[in-house]
Amino acid sequence: MASSIAPVPTATGASVAALLPVTGRVLMSALFLASGVGKLAAPATTLATIEAAGLPLPTLSYGVATLVEIGGGLLLIAGYRTRLVALALTLFAVATAVTFHAALGDQNQMFHFLKNLAVAGGLLQVAAFGAGPFSLDARRGRA
Repeated sequence: MASSIAPVPTATGASVAALLPVTGRVLMSALFLASGVGKLAAPATTLATIEAAGLPLPTLSYGVATLVEIGGGLLLIAGYRTRLVALALTLFAVATAVTFHAALGDQNQMFHFLKNLAVAGGLLQVAAFGAGPFSLDARRGRA
């Protein structure tokens, strides 16, 4: 189905609409990268939070979470295997919301729960529509 909104051309001939997917990927990745780097900066605090949530194998959980956030964030920015990465990050965001932000009577936790769901919704859009023209996927013919 053709879009009824034509892309707005810029002075360089590229369209503003072509920049939207990469901009969205970078903005969503910022959350994951900041969280992953935070885990690296404060491993004891992160491990205590994981233990308090009752997750099994806290050290392994810490490593997996850090890898998913930093690795997934970087892959999302690059637009490499974007649909798969977006789905993995969607699952991670929802699992994090349910595991760590389920105290919905607390306004702060409710905010974080809804933020995670909103990020998951944006990632589902990426999974559905792909990385866009400025991505490694597009260079490989996988956009």
